[in-house]
Amino acid sequence: MRVFVFEDRFSLDALKLAERPEPKPGPRQALLRVRANSLNYRDLLVASGGYGRQVKTPLIPLSDGAGEVVEVGAQVTRVGPGARVAAIFMQSWLAGALTEDKSKSALGGGMDGMLAEYVVLDEEGLVPIPEHLSYAEAATLPCAAVTAWNALVAEGGIRAGDSVLVLGTGGVSLFALQFARLHGARVIATSSSDDKLARAIALGASDGINYRQTPEWGRAVLELTGGAGVNHVIEVGGAGTLPQSFRAVRFGGQISLIGVLAEPGAQVDPRPLMMKGARLQGIYVGSREMFEAMNRAIALDGLRPVVDRVFPFAEAPEAFRYMQAAGHFGKIVISQE
Repeated sequence: MRVFVFEDRFSLDALKLAERPEPKPGPRQALLRVRANSLNYRDLLVASGGYGRQVKTPLIPLSDGAGEVVEVGAQVTRVGPGARVAAIFMQSWLAGALTEDKSKSALGGGMDGMLAEYVVLDEEGLVPIPEHLSYAEAATLPCAAVTAWNALVAEGGIRAGDSVLVLGTGGVSLFALQFARLHGARVIATSSSDDKLARAIALGASDGINYRQTPEWGRAVLELTGGAGVNHVIEVGGAGTLPQSFRAVRFGGQISLIGVLAEPGAQVDPRPLMMKGARLQGIYVGSREMFEAMNRAIALDGLRPVVDRVFPFAEAPEAFRYMQAAGHFGKIVISQE
């Protein structure tokens, strides 16, 4: 079978197509024919060697993949041949709180990922995908969608009438926009592109703020909310954007810290957060239980992920470079169909 692998070093130039024996499922395992993958910013960090020393070569990258079960081992009861499934991000995080041991089971990091024609996974690490979604759409769910769901629903407890600020128009932010609207919440979006803001508004955002034209966008959020601020901030920038997020959040609100895209070394004054009694919550994807709850909502609503572009399997390195250019709106998919 074909796989993409970092054999002895990390860099985009080192991602190579290789041949590996097709794996066979053991007891409580399933063999999955991968039909589609999607990319996350975390995959760029892995590819650059910037994701920590625990990630070692050789490594098959990517956490996200969806496909069809073609064979199961002994004692498997959760899935059968022909089942349409996606892999969960952390194969050991089924429910409950995140632990250090569970975090070590993340695909495409501490263990081989999904950028292969076939993978063998424990049956507990798979979830059925909503029937109305294509494999390409379903492949976008394991990391970005579950992260947004965890931030707003599992940890955020979002309610109808709440207000949500999403930073940028990447996968997590657009899923957060869609889930917020599904729950009857108002969404304000930021971007450096007026075109992307127009597309976010077409998806259901009430307002858009161009952060290049309005560097003090936290103040703009306050103006849009009558001085109150938002209940939830989907914070993907990190230290470089936190001061504005502190300004934008309302008293008693929550900032879900998901990414570190902007100025990771910047100094942050925590006093504004303290004075508002607001909460800064680190979000690291989510459990299988969250994934399954999210899928029920997606199926009931008929929600469809926003897919920016689909690359064929042989062009996986080009998909990484396309993400690196940061011009996408939504998710980047690699198809194996």
